[in-house]
Amino acid sequence: MKTLKMKNWGLGLGKHVIIAGPCSVETEKQIDDLCNSFEREPQIGMFRAGIWKPRTRPGNFEGLGHQALPWLQKVKNRLNIPVCVEVAKAAHVESALKHGIDVLWIGARTTVNPFSVQEIADSLQGVDIPVMVKNPINPDLALWIGALERMNKVGINKLAAIHRGFADPYDKIYRNKPNWNLAMQLKLELPDLEIINDPSHIAGKSEMIFDVAQRALNFGMDGLMIETHPNPEAAWSDARQQLNPEQLLTILKEISFRERIDFENQIPENLKEMRESIDHIDQKLIDLLSDRFHLIDQVGAYKKAHDLSVFQGGRWQDVLDSRTKLGIKKDMSEKFMKSLLIAIHDESIKRQEKQIANEAVEPLTII
Repeated sequence: MKTLKMKNWGLGLGKHVIIAGPCSVETEKQIDDLCNSFEREPQIGMFRAGIWKPRTRPGNFEGLGHQALPWLQKVKNRLNIPVCVEVAKAAHVESALKHGIDVLWIGARTTVNPFSVQEIADSLQGVDIPVMVKNPINPDLALWIGALERMNKVGINKLAAIHRGFADPYDKIYRNKPNWNLAMQLKLELPDLEIINDPSHIAGKSEMIFDVAQRALNFGMDGLMIETHPNPEAAWSDARQQLNPEQLLTILKEISFRERIDFENQIPENLKEMRESIDHIDQKLIDLLSDRFHLIDQVGAYKKAHDLSVFQGGRWQDVLDSRTKLGIKKDMSEKFMKSLLIAIHDESIKRQEKQIANEAVEPLTII
């Protein structure tokens, strides 16, 4: 995994690049209206637009395709910034290159399929163009890295990753659960790789985009990709998660662009880095605990359906003994392990009791 020789894009975009544009290109007027707004905001470093839109089910708007490419050429000339589009197969790559598209991105639905990624990689053999790779829909770090590796093996060195969150049927807050720990793990595996956050797809709601974007920058992300539409309510796709230009400009004025989270200005740099690592690990722990309790909810529903008691003594004793021994092997004390396991078990019992009693399980809170 660490054989990739990553380089910066070389586009002169600088730190904390802002990539903005519509989920889908719809009309030439839509693009002209966005250009009118973006001309007043020099912080926008790249224009994004979807022209091939793979949808979950047929019959929905799937993009204008080749028809929209000349309009994007006008954006490039008018705003004097790079333009990027999503490609999902070799034919898309060929059309994009013919029309002078500056940057390509591979979407989450494509990243999940190594056959599709390889087809795109083969079509880019010998081409010098930056490529951004979105995380796969499912939380699989190997698939994400594998897509980057396939690009790199055909000579693409200007690579970046896009963190757009992961499908989670149990999460009721986000459209796509951020799983920040996976993005941080990617950074640990490939420290020179730039990671762009896509708060639009993570949030799924325009009112949540600021908070997700700020958190991404707090985690040290290198930029933001934000879907922007002149009239989001009338958008042909993903209307709920798009901002209008005024909302985008407000966010860019209010957001704090940081290299990292600093709690004390005078602490040594090495200690800062260690604290950041601890923060990332804590996020992993919380995500894992959340996943565990979601499974516990399923166990509770199963026990209710099959008239089983909440407390199963043999299972609990096995968990307590085996996990305590494992923790001791990992240099943790027996007292700490038992205290931790008992706390987790108590919460598990409470959640299952609510399932049995036909009560809604309260949102998980970790203190």
